[in-house]
Amino acid sequence: MKLKVSVIIIILLLAMMMLSSCGSDSSQADPKKTVISMFGAMEKDDRAKLAHLLDLPELMNNIQDDYALQTNEPRVFYSPEEILDDLTGEGETKKRWFSLQRIINHVNVTGDDASVEVTFVDKERSIGYLTRFGLHKKNDRWLIYSFKTRPSQNQL
Repeated sequence: MKLKVSVIIIILLLAMMMLSSCGSDSSQADPKKTVISMFGAMEKDDRAKLAHLLDLPELMNNIQDDYALQTNEPRVFYSPEEILDDLTGEGETKKRWFSLQRIINHVNVTGDDASVEVTFVDKERSIGYLTRFGLHKKNDRWLIYSFKTRPSQNQL
């Protein structure tokens, strides 16, 4: 009898733990974790996760700057799929960003808007590119809507 009660208690505890974790997405707890999760999704070529972390319509509106850090001519994306292609697999931005060391710095939150400083370091040339990723909160989730693509260059 005591064994049955113990098994039932263990099962109930496990069920409660599983239920409590279902609704929470730790990557959405703060803007910095969202940016970290984005780089993780890029590394794994996880397009579904990227689509969950990015405000793709807003990113498509960026026609002023190229966020791959290597060209002054902006590329225009005509669909969310093109952005996901660029951030995964052999995409130009993924190749460029992952060829550099990435340092996620300060976070500035003002209400439902935030910016996260990300420094890309080219160790061979001793140059750092400081960018600010823009995020906003929609439906209680932080979404990246901008990569602030005109980074400042600093000699290291």
